[in-house]
Amino acid sequence: DQQMSPYKTQSELSLVNREAANKAVVISAELFDLLTTAQHIAKLSDGAFDITYASIGYQYNYRDKIRPNTSLITKALPAVDYRAIDLNKAQLTVRFTHQGMKIDLGGIAKGYAVKRCLALLEKAGVKHALVSAGGDTGLLGDKHGRAWLVGIKHPRAEHKTAVHIPLENEAISTSGDYERYFIDDGVRYHHIINPETGDSARKVVSVSVIGNDPTYVDALSTTVFVKGLKEGLTLINALPEFEAIIIDNQQGLHYSQGLQP
Repeated sequence: DQQMSPYKTQSELSLVNREAANKAVVISAELFDLLTTAQHIAKLSDGAFDITYASIGYQYNYRDKIRPNTSLITKALPAVDYRAIDLNKAQLTVRFTHQGMKIDLGGIAKGYAVKRCLALLEKAGVKHALVSAGGDTGLLGDKHGRAWLVGIKHPRAEHKTAVHIPLENEAISTSGDYERYFIDDGVRYHHIINPETGDSARKVVSVSVIGNDPTYVDALSTTVFVKGLKEGLTLINALPEFEAIIIDNQQGLHYSQGLQP
């Protein structure tokens, strides 16, 4: 959080957002590796996952129900482009090739934190553990001979669960339009921004992705949410190490190929 929070003015991420459009900024190996992973997923998803969405995203305030108008979005959209992030591995630097550009790791950093927590527990000799960070959960081993039973929240019923999944030695991440949102004139504005439009993605209401790498699982749940049902399932079905459960706008459940009954 000290390193990657966009809300802490002294974080490494905030330093990058202040200076990288004007010069190459030297960053830690840890942040560099995570940015590299984010870029890989951006390419894999044809830009559906794009940490530069923050160039517009920062203008939304969900607590105070503030959103940018159409002209502000139009003005900021050219700065939403993952290809404008220049990473230099030899120098461990990051530079933005577009003015007005900002990045946010909200779609990947929690998964990475879960991954690091699991690694620390495993190093300490722990054999059975569950690490949870909001919508991101990582599992070490089983629950003493039984699978961990992980629930996926119902997107439109506060205290209900849509489905329970038995898991062990895996990670699951859920992205939903009910986490941080407000409703204005009957339209739901939430924190998962479509990089193409600068507006909230609205093709589905919830996406859960399951796999071995918590970092990728976190980013892919955001990716599939932006892509929507058909394109999202096509992407996940092309990645054999990942599975997905999608809840559509009519609250219907859809499963990737490996989860089909």
